[in-house]
Amino acid sequence: MTSELLNKYLSNEASEQEVQALFEWIEASEENKKQFINAKKAWVLSSIAADLSIDTVSVIQMKPKNKIRQYLQYAAVFLVFLSFGAAFYLFNRTSETSKEIVLALGDGRLEYFGGKNQTTLLNDKGDLIAKKFPDQIIYFGKVQDEKVNYNTLKVPYGKRFKLQLSDGTVVSLNSGTTLRYPEQFGINGNRNVYLIGEAFFEVAKDKSHPFIVHANQANIEVLGTKFNVSAYPENPTVNGTLLEGSIQMYEAVNPSNAILLVPNQIATWQNNSKKIVVKEVDPTFYAAWTKGELAFKDTPFSTIAKIIQRTYNVEIINENSDLAKQSFTGTIKISESSVENILDLLKRDTPFNYSIEQQTITITNPR
Repeated sequence: MTSELLNKYLSNEASEQEVQALFEWIEASEENKKQFINAKKAWVLSSIAADLSIDTVSVIQMKPKNKIRQYLQYAAVFLVFLSFGAAFYLFNRTSETSKEIVLALGDGRLEYFGGKNQTTLLNDKGDLIAKKFPDQIIYFGKVQDEKVNYNTLKVPYGKRFKLQLSDGTVVSLNSGTTLRYPEQFGINGNRNVYLIGEAFFEVAKDKSHPFIVHANQANIEVLGTKFNVSAYPENPTVNGTLLEGSIQMYEAVNPSNAILLVPNQIATWQNNSKKIVVKEVDPTFYAAWTKGELAFKDTPFSTIAKIIQRTYNVEIINENSDLAKQSFTGTIKISESSVENILDLLKRDTPFNYSIEQQTITITNPR
């Protein structure tokens, strides 16, 4: 990944294709992710230097006369190769520990969702662009005739959120999900959004502007339809489940590696084999979470544990080998069930003990 592309992104001058290439590079390896994190730290260092009116170019050229100047010289050199957006640094630092839903605007501002009041959202020019509610945000139907500005919405564990994009597309976001999307879609080109986590899309029809969900190493392209996408970073797969219309899943770097889905099918992209596997399913099972339900069908406990962790914002440590081998079927209403209720229900099938300390649940063998 070149410093030129990073700097273009930092200056908000990168094209949609360049932005996608950057995100694919970040997700390609753990080393790239570490480099990305270091880049954000370097940007902050350079920002501090700028606030102190320090010319980073001059610093690079000058010989260090003390430890402080030497430190700033290192930061400036690092910036040349790895600089990245401050908005994403501050956003990630804040939202990693925040229990609230956080929206990072394209100009670096952060918006939080809480309370019970309706408010408005303004862009950097002071124009009214959206209505902001405690559990959803609705953008107005406008298009950009210039550059497209992207916002990033992060939903923490234990929360869910709904978003209506400027084209009328409605997106339901599950717990532990991040969505990057245009503040207003452009007149030309595709409607691109970038997903980490799980979301249910009800896409507004627009034949001239295909809607593309970029999720890990797979893309899902539609014209107008209802479908669910699950692309949590800890999973080696991306699942696209179709309820209405049609969607096409394809490899991001190789569009010819593609499959077209019809309703009641799920396509699974496999990171390791680079293959897409399709099978017939009951799609309502995969969209149950949008109605406040957890639905399991021959689901292994390891998967159920991850879902419980995201839904209730807890950590589960399973030390019971028998439970790890079990699968379960059933439906649970989130609003009517606690973590204890769910565990007690599972215990009826496979006996185990558990203890809860703050947000950590430890499951052990029965005594």
